[in-house]
Amino acid sequence: MILLVIDMQKGLVDDDLYAFDLFMDRTAQLVAAARKNKVEVIFVQHDAGSGSGMSAGDEAFEIIDELRPEPDEKVFVKTINSCFGNRDFKAYLEQQEDKRLMIIGLQTNYCIDATVKSAFERGFEVIIPEGTNSTFDNDYMTGETTYRYYNEDVWEELINAVTFEEAIKLLEE
Repeated sequence: MILLVIDMQKGLVDDDLYAFDLFMDRTAQLVAAARKNKVEVIFVQHDAGSGSGMSAGDEAFEIIDELRPEPDEKVFVKTINSCFGNRDFKAYLEQQEDKRLMIIGLQTNYCIDATVKSAFERGFEVIIPEGTNSTFDNDYMTGETTYRYYNEDVWEELINAVTFEEAIKLLEE
């Protein structure tokens, strides 16, 4: 199994995210559990392009201090919503025998959604722990409604939805 941590960047992590405190606590606990149990952790950062304020070299582009990658952990950069848009990331995952991806991070309706669908299409078992992805309110839905819409409806046949406690146990196996 790989724990895939998507877009936990200074420019996106904000207390306006749906269920912010719970989301942050669970994300940190899963990263810590993966590290403790020698489960590979991969971070992916979104580069919105030069001049966007969220590109390599910008403070907003950096992964938050609370989750700073360890020296031996891989970090990939993407320029589209799906992590699979990065060819090196895609090639690396295709080499792995274990086809289980536990996906956490931001934002539910953008990069998490695109990556879930891309991973499923490529034959990965996609594991989504409860409360470990989040998003902001938008013009059409609240962050909570958006979270529930994707986690409980859109991805219903694509993911293995697990409780937070089940996710910890999977990382301990």
